[in-house]
Amino acid sequence: MDWVTGLVPEGQGNFNSCVVIVDRYSKRLNCLPFHKEDTAMDAALLFWNNIMSTCGVPNIIICERDPKFTSEFLTNLYDMLGTKLAFCTAYHPQTDGLAERMIQTMKDILRRLCAYGMKYKDHEGYTHEWVKLLPAVKLAYNISQNSTIWKSPSLVEKGWNPLLPVDHLKKLF
Repeated sequence: MDWVTGLVPEGQGNFNSCVVIVDRYSKRLNCLPFHKEDTAMDAALLFWNNIMSTCGVPNIIICERDPKFTSEFLTNLYDMLGTKLAFCTAYHPQTDGLAERMIQTMKDILRRLCAYGMKYKDHEGYTHEWVKLLPAVKLAYNISQNSTIWKSPSLVEKGWNPLLPVDHLKKLF
């Protein structure tokens, strides 16, 4: 789990950062818009509403030593749930190298999407606001073959990849 900060404020909530969560088994990527100024309680609610409510309680969470993760509230919450918190060593991102590479990929994608504060629609009417593009970015990543497991995260978790509009077009030709 890591944060992407320094993003152009976007969306109805005026989000300026994103929390990136990677499942170690399936390599599934989750990216959730967030405010850099939000508290540990906000982080816990975001995690509960978007991860624990659909995937269950994790055995271990590997994260950086951000105050949002190291707060007394969160450490007590995870103790009650039976989840172990493992913190990466400062200035040593290799602690969780596999997840760090995926998180870096996601950070690069997000930063490119919101470069120069692109708040417009292009000539074809497509938006370049990063919050609106997050679901498509997550889908593209989660249906792409992972070089470590030779399968897509979606295939590992569900046993199938979601069909895309292009899959239906292929049937026509």
